[in-house]
Amino acid sequence: MQKENKACNITPANRVGSVQEYYFSKKLKEVAEMNAAGKNVINLGVGSPDLPPSEQTIETLCEHARKANEHGYQPYVGIPELRKGFADWYKTWYNVDLDPKTEIQPLIGSKEGILHISLAFLNPGDGVLVPNPGYPTYSSVSKLVEARLIPYELKEELGWQPDFEELEKMDLSNVKLMWTNYPNMPTGANASVELYEKLVAFGRKHGIIICNDNPYSFILNEHPLSILSIPGAKEICIEMNSMSKAHNMPGWRMAMLASNAQFVQWILKVKSNIDSGQFKPMQYAAVEALSAKKEWYDNMNRVYRSRRNLAGQIMRTLGCEYDENQVGMFLWGRIPDSAESGEAIANKVLYEANVFLTPGFIFGSRGERYIRISLCCKNETLEEALKRIENL
Repeated sequence: MQKENKACNITPANRVGSVQEYYFSKKLKEVAEMNAAGKNVINLGVGSPDLPPSEQTIETLCEHARKANEHGYQPYVGIPELRKGFADWYKTWYNVDLDPKTEIQPLIGSKEGILHISLAFLNPGDGVLVPNPGYPTYSSVSKLVEARLIPYELKEELGWQPDFEELEKMDLSNVKLMWTNYPNMPTGANASVELYEKLVAFGRKHGIIICNDNPYSFILNEHPLSILSIPGAKEICIEMNSMSKAHNMPGWRMAMLASNAQFVQWILKVKSNIDSGQFKPMQYAAVEALSAKKEWYDNMNRVYRSRRNLAGQIMRTLGCEYDENQVGMFLWGRIPDSAESGEAIANKVLYEANVFLTPGFIFGSRGERYIRISLCCKNETLEEALKRIENL
């Protein structure tokens, strides 16, 4: 007699049903299938820098990787040199003083940090404010920790900044955390001192932790800002920063968060039960990368500026409009009124021109009439994408 297969009765945790597979995870599998069929799809969807880190950064990695005693488990708080490197970086570029011993926590990428922060501060049912449009992980992680998702709208007519009058009308009694992201992804809206002052005041007034995700402040942006530069911000704010974009190290998974010592300690209690630190040679290499002079950022931005011009030509060819003042490594464009949707345009371009663009709906309902182009590919690739789209 055949034994009953008990596995068929097994179901996943409820939280698995609360989220979808990440859009890019699904779509890139489709793109891979198209490429396997000989389609040669140009990927302008994902923001993964194609430029390398500095030569000195790579040399430092190699130098330390050759040492026999640098391959073991590392401290959960990172090596002292890395924390000091992050502190010096914040002082140099943001004019923010951070205690490297107590106010900085290295992360294996900012995406990982979103989970650690959420686990540290959100109980099931707690309210969390997430931007619409916004990075999808803010919403998905909030669902995974069983928090109550409260979207707040970013509107083009307000420069993609929160509408504080609308926020004040909301029931904020159970809200614990607010996700912000400036310079903004996907819209490219820049930060300002005034915006950060309003966010800090809002957080202090309502006892809401303002968590600012800040990985884009060096890309096509002359004046990097940190929310922690606002007086009193450290009491109520957490800021995450990353080396993925500004230092061309996305696969290295080198990031950090900064806040007051108590917040950092609570997050460390979570993190230390989940991972075992980062590869020591990579930490030394990150210290080298963080010491980059202004020339490094200027040279990188010359490349992105050229790419941005070509992305603008693609937008105009598709009949889209965009704000010339955007910063960051994407171009966000509003589709023509006559178009069905951003998703319809993205699908047409993918299936008829073999060019993958990101439809704005994946960032929330406020993104449905927009598309996004990544600047993370060479000029000749963007020129070929433009040619294919012109021939539609």
